[in-house]
Amino acid sequence: MSDKSKVYDNLRQSGLEPDLVQALVDLAISEDLMGGVDVTSLATIPETQISQLDLVTRSAGVIAGIDIASLVFLSISDKKIEVEKYVNDGSTVDAKTCVLSVKGETVDLLTAERTALNFLGHLSGIATITNKWVKEISGTEAKIRDTRKTTPGLRLLEKYAVRAGGGTNHRMSLNDQALIKDNHIVAAGSIKKAIEKVKDKFPELAYEVEVDNLDQLAEALSANAELILLDNFSIEDLRKAVTLVNKKAKLEASGGITFENARKIAETGVDYLAVGAITHSAPVLDIGGDLRTVR
Repeated sequence: MSDKSKVYDNLRQSGLEPDLVQALVDLAISEDLMGGVDVTSLATIPETQISQLDLVTRSAGVIAGIDIASLVFLSISDKKIEVEKYVNDGSTVDAKTCVLSVKGETVDLLTAERTALNFLGHLSGIATITNKWVKEISGTEAKIRDTRKTTPGLRLLEKYAVRAGGGTNHRMSLNDQALIKDNHIVAAGSIKKAIEKVKDKFPELAYEVEVDNLDQLAEALSANAELILLDNFSIEDLRKAVTLVNKKAKLEASGGITFENARKIAETGVDYLAVGAITHSAPVLDIGGDLRTVR
């Protein structure tokens, strides 16, 4: 089995479609080369020189995207590149940890380096911040859940990174679950009518309904909503909502959630905290490439 086949198997086991990931990797490589070549590497490095490049963390964090970074190196050319990973996605690592080593022609390694680090640093940053939120509400029954506030084209990978950090995914797309928001309710005429229309049109799909106050929550409950999003509720109203629902539906808190108030919100008894910041505002985990010449 080739190294690329092994990576594809790892991606499948992680819930990622290899063909889609390969397409993203190819696009990223193409973006960096713009139809040309790495002029700096070709000008300064002997064509047949062999090196080893170690990807090393500069700060502590949770790793995500090891196999995607590996795929970048394996896709940069048709020449042999040896890949060895030292940690799996979801691993918590200290600074100065070598997470991946690649060996091959120096030109190929340096041509692929930035693209591989872009994927690995970005996804590890998401996993790291997600894990921080998860730990902040540990001991409660609530889960940290992502949103659709993702980078266009990278949603599949970013939501995977959330899972690597211990978080939970909301719907992946507009197609796999209905989310009845305020404007849908206005257009349909009422919460009850909106729910009925969704269930009639797409009876096989799960759905969630957004409410802005306790009166709307009572209306959603009377319509037998199974998952209710509590939009911009105060801590006091979240507690009231949990008592009113009494486990007849799952509850998701959304809006106004910060790291500082996350635990108080989780302690109200809601099931989920919707946190867009874990994808749209995650700092990149600092990871660098250290090169050494082999021959």
